Amino acid sequence: MIRPELIAPKSIAIIGASENTSKPGGKLLQNIIKGKFKGVIYAVNKKPVHVKGANYVSDIGQVESAELAIISIPAKECLEAIRKLIQKGTRAFIIFSAGFSEADEAGKKLDKELVKMINDAHATLIGPNCIGVINQVYKGVFTSPIPAYDPLGCELISSSGATAVFIMESALQTGLRFSNIYSIGNASQTGVEEILEYMDQSFDPHKSPKVKLLYLEQIRNPFKFIKHAVSLRKKGCRIAAIKSGYSEAGSRAASSHTGALTTSDVVIRALFKKCGIVYCSSRDELIAVASIFQTKELKGNNIAIITHAGGSAVMLTDTLTTRGMNVPLFSPEDTSTLQSQLNPGSSVRNPIDFLATGSAEQLGVIIDFCEQYKPVDGMVVVFGSPGLFNVKDVYEILESKINSCTKPIFPVLPSIINAQKEIKQFLSKGRVNFPDEVNLGKALAAAFASRQILSEHVALPEMDFPAIRAVINSSSSGFLPATACRELLEAARIDLVKQEEFSDKNQIPLIITKLRFPIVMKVTGPVHKTEVGGVILNISTTEQAIDAFDTLIKIPGANGVLVQQMLKGEELYCGAVKQGNFGHVVLCGLGGIFLELLEDTASALAPMSEEEVLSMVESLKGYPVIKGYRNKKGLNKKKYVDLIMRVGALVHIAPEIAELDLNPILADDKQMTVVDVRIKIEK
Repeated sequence: MIRPELIAPKSIAIIGASENTSKPGGKLLQNIIKGKFKGVIYAVNKKPVHVKGANYVSDIGQVESAELAIISIPAKECLEAIRKLIQKGTRAFIIFSAGFSEADEAGKKLDKELVKMINDAHATLIGPNCIGVINQVYKGVFTSPIPAYDPLGCELISSSGATAVFIMESALQTGLRFSNIYSIGNASQTGVEEILEYMDQSFDPHKSPKVKLLYLEQIRNPFKFIKHAVSLRKKGCRIAAIKSGYSEAGSRAASSHTGALTTSDVVIRALFKKCGIVYCSSRDELIAVASIFQTKELKGNNIAIITHAGGSAVMLTDTLTTRGMNVPLFSPEDTSTLQSQLNPGSSVRNPIDFLATGSAEQLGVIIDFCEQYKPVDGMVVVFGSPGLFNVKDVYEILESKINSCTKPIFPVLPSIINAQKEIKQFLSKGRVNFPDEVNLGKALAAAFASRQILSEHVALPEMDFPAIRAVINSSSSGFLPATACRELLEAARIDLVKQEEFSDKNQIPLIITKLRFPIVMKVTGPVHKTEVGGVILNISTTEQAIDAFDTLIKIPGANGVLVQQMLKGEELYCGAVKQGNFGHVVLCGLGGIFLELLEDTASALAPMSEEEVLSMVESLKGYPVIKGYRNKKGLNKKKYVDLIMRVGALVHIAPEIAELDLNPILADDKQMTVVDVRIKIEK
């Protein structure tokens, strides 16, 4: 819970204050005073601190009343200081000090004691091991820069204090504006989920900032994160995030294809996609996306590129069109008048290249044309300076058109040296600049794709829930036998190929009467059947079936044989794996060996809506196989979407399922039949 004293304290005690601004306590004191905090400031230190605007006291006992305490003393001294402050009524704390859970076992113990003390007092703690908080009331950090407060600027939550500083340094050069900044450090009590909860519950559609930026090193409560992120998105907010620290999980050994394919990065991408959060891989990408969020909304994916630099236009076109955006070709009939108003040699087909000799007036004419031209949803203007002439008039026209046009205009002003003065003047009017056209293209595509909130309208398909729970409740941990797998799929109403399991070859003649040749026989027992030679195809006679049984039963670990009707069709795949507190990640893609060779999969967190699953399927590189290509019939997409939704629902109501593999699924334009199933239970 975020207490009001953290947001708008009437008094602040700085424990470890200093006159020396090269120390955290000194720089903090300077920032709070320069930030024009209107309340009482206590500078607490045994050594005298004589700074105008602060009340020096040598001991916490001399503090009359402090609603917020910001602490910059050794970790081992923090608990006693907090105990005294709690006794005096303090209920909000920011701890800069390191040496807690990030340090060693002793630090972890100290951390637990700290959190218990804070919780018992119903207080709020930011940190430890953080740089603090910046908001309209106070600038509670020991770092710089301190951005000018803009009530509608970006809100930033960062696990890393240094990264928060780096983001602000880079962002301020592009014109990005900030409001509230939270450096949460170890997040011992208050993490990103709690701050999102506060932002959600206190949201005012007329006053609250609508752009949220996150740099995260951990998400402890994914469902709380989803709840408040989605709620904020529904209220009109846009969110972009970096999640670091995923690479270790990528190498974990797993018994299933699904487990091997699912790293924590896949999980985070699925989580962000569900919430409509833009996944960013770098600070530059985060800043570019945030800058897009602070421009007018892009209603469609048709972009006009306006430039006097052909190379930039080519790079931007490539970036946009390979990421789902469109750079529509303008017809000569529609652009004939525009062409006549530009210099000879100008191109108006889109990109619109009005050459190095183009003028500010011509830029205005082009923008006016695009504003009125229906095939255009937004414009990118790339205009730099070769150092031969002043571009002030160009940027003034650009500023004017950004104000007057209903369609968004994204300025790429790359001449940060030649046009440094002009760019600075442009940014001073509240504008943003995208110094690199490729970064803008990537960010624009990612931001446009994130408009949907895919966690809405999730309804579980009709299934036999009691039968599913009965199978799970009666099963032990480990891989389920073929009969139990069949029962689960039948209860989930997922089609499984006709099959029989047996361990006595004398049963073969009777079993074969239930199936049609050709058949396939597989060993049961070993997890990876293909790798041990445990699959024999195209069996057409009883004699071949008996020979196949003799071969399969001799494989080490074999406990029986599975015989199936042999089907034809394209191979697809669907699987799920449990990922701790995140629940299950469901994956889909092409099946068989292509799953391992191409790793062309899409993922989502269970359960999923139909819209979410459609998005998964259509994002696959192999989607043309499903859709149909070169006069070849496509597959039954509706049934594939239904199957994936059922897998998501199955693992949602049976959380004991640790891993599930349906591979391959044989499909054509009518049928969608599971051929091989592997399910692992962990209780």
